[in-house]
Amino acid sequence: MTLKKRPAMHISWFEALQSEFNEEYMEDLRNFLIDKKSKNEVIYPPNEKIFNCLEITPLDSVKLVILGQDPYHGKGQANGLAFSVDKGMTVPPSLLNIFKEIKSDLRLEPPRHGDLTFWADQGVLLLNSVLTVGKGSPGSHAGQGWEIFTDKIIKVLNGKENIVFMLWGSYAQKKGSNIDPKIHKVLKAPHPSPLSAHRGFFGCKHFSQANVYLENNGKLPIRWVEENQII
Repeated sequence: MTLKKRPAMHISWFEALQSEFNEEYMEDLRNFLIDKKSKNEVIYPPNEKIFNCLEITPLDSVKLVILGQDPYHGKGQANGLAFSVDKGMTVPPSLLNIFKEIKSDLRLEPPRHGDLTFWADQGVLLLNSVLTVGKGSPGSHAGQGWEIFTDKIIKVLNGKENIVFMLWGSYAQKKGSNIDPKIHKVLKAPHPSPLSAHRGFFGCKHFSQANVYLENNGKLPIRWVEENQII
């Protein structure tokens, strides 16, 4: 793939990932997306937000990673941040369960909207394994190359130190199986979806554990809610 301009991601990420855009799998992925668009198929998120997580959270700012699978497939939902939706959108069930665990774990009133940009601004990389999806077709862009690209992102992060990785569900845990637990904090739990949250996501206390680890390693804790309202 010959790049005419830098993808919409922070320069720190582009410098780390630039060689990937010359790989054959990326050319195949680009052709796949072009073909879908030529058939007037709707793709989420919009082009300018595909790499949104890499734009908002620079490489050297990453303190914590939450791994998702692929973007939301409903109109207006996907904004390029895993589990996140823009303000004004209905908060999806999995994110509601994440908020419930934050409330239980930290005794803080959760946000009233699903826009997690304020997490990303603090160094939380909200990374989906697959960065695009077809309208109304969950998983429709799996196996087209995105997984190779996001594996590279994880490899780059694994070369850093003292990052918290939250791996929820078997998919995320398999994706993060090569993360070195000796130099990072790897937190595992069932997925927060309504189908599995009661199997151990509720009560996992990942949010407090993450902040303790960050503080113990000289980093600022994450403010999980914008307004710290004690229950």
